[in-house]
Amino acid sequence: MAKRPAEPPRAWQRMLSGRRLDLLDPSPLDVEITDIAHGLARVARWNGQTEGDHAFSVAQHSLLVEQIFRQLNEDAGPDWAMAALLHDAPEYVIGDMISPFKATLGDDYKSVEKRLQRAIHLRFALPPETPAKLLAAIKRADRIAAFFEATRLAGFSDHEAARFFGRPRGFSADALTLPPQPARRAQKAFLARFHLIEKRRAKASETRTINGLFTSFP
Repeated sequence: MAKRPAEPPRAWQRMLSGRRLDLLDPSPLDVEITDIAHGLARVARWNGQTEGDHAFSVAQHSLLVEQIFRQLNEDAGPDWAMAALLHDAPEYVIGDMISPFKATLGDDYKSVEKRLQRAIHLRFALPPETPAKLLAAIKRADRIAAFFEATRLAGFSDHEAARFFGRPRGFSADALTLPPQPARRAQKAFLARFHLIEKRRAKASETRTINGLFTSFP
């Protein structure tokens, strides 16, 4: 009796929204902000090696980066604030791997991450590829957030954190929310920020032409 051909390994994940997201060929139609918020609020930064009763989630980190980004780029519009908020959105599916492990996986991890980020951007009317200047600005905010997370939560000395992330100059952490929050609170805060930015994007779109939708990052 001939053997049945082996089925290819499953490459999709069932989401709580009911969507079935293909990890190898993700469709923007299968991306839901509720799934993103739920997942990111339950993914721990620093592999969970942070102080406090709760993990410091990627949702909370994303809010932190968007806040820092706005402080550093006061002229940036809501489209770019949304890009900053969603800069780690693929991690709702693939998790948050620490940098040394990402380097070990190499291009395989990066290619999956890039496809997911592209689908997420298309779903929320952002450019499929983040402009280089904007990417650099988000990365700067990300590194500042990482410095304060490392020193306040993850046991790094200032000297050690500065070596890996750079030392924030002229930037205070006083206004930042760093204590780790319960997952549901972080999830709710992430969704609230998303919807507020979306309202601002809708308002801004009323005053610009379609051709000017994605103006150059200042």
